[in-house]
Amino acid sequence: MEQVEEHQTPIQAHPILSIIGDKVALGPIHRDLVPLYHRWINDFAVLRTLHIPRPSTLEEIQAAYEAEVARERLRTVVYFTIYDRVTLQPIGRTALEDINYRDRSAGFGIEIGEADYRGRGYGTEATRLTLDYAFTALGLHSVCLETWEYNLAAQRAYAKAGFRETGRRRQAKFMGGKLWDIVCMDCLSTEFASPVLSKILVPDELGGHAEKA
Repeated sequence: MEQVEEHQTPIQAHPILSIIGDKVALGPIHRDLVPLYHRWINDFAVLRTLHIPRPSTLEEIQAAYEAEVARERLRTVVYFTIYDRVTLQPIGRTALEDINYRDRSAGFGIEIGEADYRGRGYGTEATRLTLDYAFTALGLHSVCLETWEYNLAAQRAYAKAGFRETGRRRQAKFMGGKLWDIVCMDCLSTEFASPVLSKILVPDELGGHAEKA
């Protein structure tokens, strides 16, 4: 039997894919992937994008996973695992957090844990699919995020996915011995064209584009 290296996590043979795009698909988070989530969160390329960039133990990530599942039951958050559509390899995660159904708003977060998939458009499409879910499935109107001034690649990807800069908190982030601006961005449902879900959720005769049975 072939041995699996310590840093590797077996790929699920048939993961649940909820939203399928051209390059990536989104599915629910999964307990079996916690060791993989743990490896991702300890990569400094990921840590530099977080509010508190410090390594985490496996026990901390396991506890965080249980907390995420509990929060999903309260319908205040939605977490997705990002999969390569072709290989079905899990490559990252996205999140809608602080969901407010009264005000139709939420916050957004993403991490591309697998280094080979960064800077190649996978994160941009995963962002668009998550926005599609927020606007088309949940009926939200405004999704916002915060990123750091030094994370130019993320700002470009967010803009390509549909986000716009709305302002800055000046010199509010310390990283690498320097103070940086926190860049605030948002996307509105009225500025976003659904790439997938409008064709599935809304019948043709009601203004959608779903194929007739």
